[in-house]
Amino acid sequence: MILVPEGCSSPNVFAKVLLGSARPIDGQPFQMLTRLARELGSMIGGGFIAARGKDTFGTYLLAEPDGSVHLHDKDIPTAWENNYYRRGDDEGVVRSDFLGCDVGLMSGWEWARSGTSRRVRQAGVRLVLGGMCWPSMPTNWPGPLKMLTSREHRIWKDQAKALPGQVARITGVPVAIASHVGPITGETPLVPGLSWPTTMIGESQICDRDGTVLARLSEEDGEGHVAAEIRIAEPAPAESVPDRYWIPRMTAITHVAWHAMNAHGSLSYRARHARHGFPWQDWPSGDLPDEIPASDPAAGPVASS
Repeated sequence: MILVPEGCSSPNVFAKVLLGSARPIDGQPFQMLTRLARELGSMIGGGFIAARGKDTFGTYLLAEPDGSVHLHDKDIPTAWENNYYRRGDDEGVVRSDFLGCDVGLMSGWEWARSGTSRRVRQAGVRLVLGGMCWPSMPTNWPGPLKMLTSREHRIWKDQAKALPGQVARITGVPVAIASHVGPITGETPLVPGLSWPTTMIGESQICDRDGTVLARLSEEDGEGHVAAEIRIAEPAPAESVPDRYWIPRMTAITHVAWHAMNAHGSLSYRARHARHGFPWQDWPSGDLPDEIPASDPAAGPVASS
């Protein structure tokens, strides 16, 4: 099984380049991941911004070596991601005949929300897979702002490090998460001309169902890959689902940024979509079902209603 992050075909920051980053649902990212699964005889997971019908979504794809494909659209875009795609409505629970069990798929900050772990736990999945892109606060804003963003960065790093193990203990199953890592610069929402130099804080991990970290790549490790063997068994949750929205105890700054950027991004997406301002709106409208059986591995897009 090979996993890559949630945005394997594009950056994931607030930047004009993201306006043209979407790909058709059956386009190059889909073809690459599904082809590799068949060629390597391995399950392959990765995410990209997918044009599905008349909208775009943050789609995480799990391809199996027999040609079957599972698609999950992130339920709530995070902050500035709302500028580029809308929320999905599937449960993120798929049936893998290759593994002989149900699998939970999580993308981005779905990992951090209690509701995500609750729904995959209730579904009785035996494995949780997915990707993450966790950009930090700006690293070079001056004066008191630098002190504030540096503090937030340290908190987010600790939260990202702890999160995979927390999800494993809450769901009672092994988890594997592939995360973006390294420096990147975007723009600042609502402040034209102000750059957002930051870093993706990483934390690609494979954890056993009791939260034991079997393999890990931190921000300091940089780019790379890790591997570990896990045992698929009956779920054995060691912790209850937190009675709050987030699994980590998010700071006040995080809450403010979450709500402000969500609102700004959603409004921007709707306004741009209404004036036909996305390049992908000129493409033929098509979609794929969330579940593509092995008998039809090369399924083409179906007309959207």
